[in-house]
Amino acid sequence: MLFDDTYQTIEKPTESIFRDRGSKFLGFAYPISSDNDIKGIVAKLKAEHPKANHHCWAMRLGTDRSVYRVNDDGEPSGTAGRPILNILLSKDVTNILVVVVRYFGGTLLGVPGLINAYKVATEEALKLATIIQKTVNDIYTIKFDYLQMNDVMRIIKEENLQVLEQQFDNDCSMQLSIRKMQVEQVLGKLGKLAGLKAKYDYSL
Repeated sequence: MLFDDTYQTIEKPTESIFRDRGSKFLGFAYPISSDNDIKGIVAKLKAEHPKANHHCWAMRLGTDRSVYRVNDDGEPSGTAGRPILNILLSKDVTNILVVVVRYFGGTLLGVPGLINAYKVATEEALKLATIIQKTVNDIYTIKFDYLQMNDVMRIIKEENLQVLEQQFDNDCSMQLSIRKMQVEQVLGKLGKLAGLKAKYDYSL
């Protein structure tokens, strides 16, 4: 089975500014690994910009284009979160959160003006970002007997696996990050070790 197990995201947070008829739109882009990251980031921006009128955002996670969330934060429906999301989709970046903080300048921009402002603030933040390619990885915990350590380590080396956590005793456990397209092969090799147990934890 052939499938693409890579995705594009941004290396580190960036910020941009866009002005239109007195209103100021600050764009903040963040790489994220789960939707648990959103609450803290939005709360931090609200604390840093308490006088702003709106803190609108959109996020994408994973390679499925249907996994996203948008928030217009009081702007007319569809004028803020959705335009931000559309840029993330068109640039094909994921595992990302973009928050646009708006300071109202006294002049109403109308629906087309708002859509354009949120779109441009997002584009500008992404222009400043370094786009990197990452692989979709499955995280597994394996449990095995200490005497099997050499065999396990050999497989880890052969398959170039990343060890996230490890615990060595008479019974050992390791948490491994395995690239999606390698999973079947790696589990096949580990499965040949008597008594070794592998449990799927989550995907990253």
